[in-house]
Amino acid sequence: MRDTSDELDPLVTAAEAAMLRSLVDPGHARHAGQVVLDTALRSGSPEAAAIALRAMALAARELGDLEGAERHLRQAIATPGVPRERVAQARLSLVTVRTERGHPVQALRLAALAWADLSPLDRAKLDTQRAVALAHLGRHQEAVAACDRALRTLASAPGTLDNRRFLAGGLLNRGLVHSYRDDWDAAMRDLTACLQISQHAGLHHLARLSAANLPFLAVRRGDIAGAFHHYRDAEDTLFGYPERLATMRADFAGALLAAHLPGEARAMLNLAVPDLEACGARAALAEARLKLAQVELLTGDPHRARQAAEQAADELAAQDRTSWLPLATEVVLRSRLALEPVTPALVAELIAGADALEGGGAHLAAAAALRLVAAEAALAVDDHPTASAQLARLTRHAEREEHDEPDERCAPAGARLTSLTSPAAEPRARRLARASQIPVPVRQHALALEAALQEDIPGAFMAVREGLAEVSEQVETFADPSLRAHVARAGERLAAFGLGLAVRSGGPGDVFEWAERWRAVTAPAHACALVDPERVRAELGRRALVEYVVDGESLLAVVIAGERVLVRWLGAMRAVEEVIVRLRYAVRRRAEARDRLHEQETPGQGSTGVPGLSSTGLPGPGSTGVLGLRPDGDKDLEVVAGELERLVFGPLAADVGDAPLVVVPVGALHTLPWGALPFLRERPVNVAASAAAWIRARQAPRRDGPPVVVAAAGPALAHAHAEVAHVLACHPGGREVPGRTEAVLDALAVADVLHLAAHGVFHARSPLVSGITLEDGSLMAYDVLNVARSPELVVLSACNSGMSRTPVEGAPLGLPGTFLAKGSSCVIAGLVPVRDEAARAVMSMFHELVAAGQPPDAALAHASAKTGVYEFTCFGAGDRPLYQPVATGLEGSATQLDQEPT
Repeated sequence: MRDTSDELDPLVTAAEAAMLRSLVDPGHARHAGQVVLDTALRSGSPEAAAIALRAMALAARELGDLEGAERHLRQAIATPGVPRERVAQARLSLVTVRTERGHPVQALRLAALAWADLSPLDRAKLDTQRAVALAHLGRHQEAVAACDRALRTLASAPGTLDNRRFLAGGLLNRGLVHSYRDDWDAAMRDLTACLQISQHAGLHHLARLSAANLPFLAVRRGDIAGAFHHYRDAEDTLFGYPERLATMRADFAGALLAAHLPGEARAMLNLAVPDLEACGARAALAEARLKLAQVELLTGDPHRARQAAEQAADELAAQDRTSWLPLATEVVLRSRLALEPVTPALVAELIAGADALEGGGAHLAAAAALRLVAAEAALAVDDHPTASAQLARLTRHAEREEHDEPDERCAPAGARLTSLTSPAAEPRARRLARASQIPVPVRQHALALEAALQEDIPGAFMAVREGLAEVSEQVETFADPSLRAHVARAGERLAAFGLGLAVRSGGPGDVFEWAERWRAVTAPAHACALVDPERVRAELGRRALVEYVVDGESLLAVVIAGERVLVRWLGAMRAVEEVIVRLRYAVRRRAEARDRLHEQETPGQGSTGVPGLSSTGLPGPGSTGVLGLRPDGDKDLEVVAGELERLVFGPLAADVGDAPLVVVPVGALHTLPWGALPFLRERPVNVAASAAAWIRARQAPRRDGPPVVVAAAGPALAHAHAEVAHVLACHPGGREVPGRTEAVLDALAVADVLHLAAHGVFHARSPLVSGITLEDGSLMAYDVLNVARSPELVVLSACNSGMSRTPVEGAPLGLPGTFLAKGSSCVIAGLVPVRDEAARAVMSMFHELVAAGQPPDAALAHASAKTGVYEFTCFGAGDRPLYQPVATGLEGSATQLDQEPT
């Protein structure tokens, strides 16, 4: 901006002061600009009017009113008699607004119109704004170059507030473009420099914008826990700036989506999309809607995915953002594949979609993944030549990279006849560059499919193994467990293909091996060295292991019991899912009926303070069930539980007998309250992420001496403090800590047993934001990700705290999985809502039995059966007693089964 203060009339000076004020106090600046504008119009000062309008526009933009910002800027440009330089400056500001409103091409045209009438310094400022439009169009290299030019000029410019603002803004924009190009170190350098300049210049809002990008960067660098903490801080700092807050949430969602956390991304997008619509931020809205479409598809709702993708495609097309359109088309095609029968026409569209993704060179990895889907779809309609052609395009590059030969020896004969392109005509450098963009799992999956088509099953298994080995090598290069998880999950479909091969072509041992391999990829937080059936048998002793597997629409079980390894077909998975929903409902209805009956009676009080229980935690005289009651819901529960039991255990009953069980669920079975099944009542049951994870949990090191027990009570529960008092009375030396987040997290470092009596909140689609309600907020699953250690036994006496997400890949997430991944051996948690009084009853008996020397799994089985409270489940390995057993009068019960020395 020119420095001609001596020549300016007072109105121009006041207008420029209002414009500078918009950077630090937009509300006040908008009012001041309006006052100057009114005076300038009355006195006939077009220059002051144009500057005042620009000040009002900048203030409106900061406050999220993009439509108002554009209206003010266009009025400034159209004001008669305004100097050409002032018109160009208004256009400079309009460049960013038009970009944010979804018109980056028009923004670049505005920049071209403004260029000739701007000073060299203002041209540098314009370049920082052009970079935003270029980035939205996917022209990232040009965007970085524009920022580089601008920053060289701005770094040596006078240190006015406006110059500092553009210098910091240019660094912010360049940092974000670096992040789009996956250059995280450069992005962090630029954002850090932006933050320092903004804070030093008093540009607090710009500093907040820099900080608001930290959640996005933290996720992309693999720090999931840190990302959520940055997000909570950013929510506070951006409060009152809805467009900025919504954009931050959408960016964060994109990073979470890339990190294979679609549920968490969906939670952010549900907040961001309505606010972006309200603010008129059409560019960010189109991107957010596309992300939402991708999320809906990944979380199992292809109807919504298709709707959102088609709407995003319309918005992107209207904004001339053609480089984004193939991504929207991909979601539409994948949604149709989930909703419609596969036809030759759909196969052709899938191939065209892959070609479109490949065409611009920006989405080669996505193109390869869609081409693999097209090949599988072609096989579904028995079009082997087309399938072979698509597979060859994925595998021939890998072959040439290794051998640098132009022939097609690795492709089936049919592929040479139907190939859509001629690889020999493609330059070697470009061919290898394209090959490097084919993800390893996709390439190896294609090789495995080629081998399977030629009936080379050993070759198919070898291709899958080599692909998973390469994924594993990549995983090992990252120290951060979250980033390791992101890389590992890239092999999900490849591992699933290997599992399907084993089900159709291998024996029980092969199915078990590939079920474990698949789980190591889909639940990488729980992954550890693979174990064979012999190792599992040695650990099981008298126990039996049931590991569930889904193959297509069917549910199978691998059973390891005694000397046998068996595979049993159980039936349709959909039928199991439907009955699980009914069972959960029946358990809840029974609990509600139980509570109503309990409120109508006045039961006796034992010394425990729990109605109907004696001081040993056993049923008192005259008790007839849970808390001395027989609710009307029993009959419904027994009918549904019996039906589900026949589906998931009927064919296995003779195989497992009455042995204690280790259960490895899949899909909806993660939400099953196992203790409600008659077959499992009074039977110790451990629910594990995999057989290998169970063995690791069982062998976790233990400190010498009696366990350190810590308990905390949450707010708004009538019996929480009484429950905690009874728990601590069971364990000598136990202590209570405040029910606050920091105190509980500190307790994780010292406790061997942690008991939390509090409300629980489970988010099915975003399990990492599930949590336990404490006095100062919630202890979230992601809070636990950063702890150094976790207690051996964690008891979450809260409803729904044990719920796990059940996506297609079956990764067990939520609070129990998070504690187990951090080193806990056993987690006791609720799978359905449980009332305060019922939780107190079963937890009191549970801790008395644990203190008497019972292992946690046996103590829970006995306490649940005696109280009739089936809402809790034992996760991990709960078969090791924490104390030496003492006589309890239960020596002949199921709680005494198979207690091996530890």
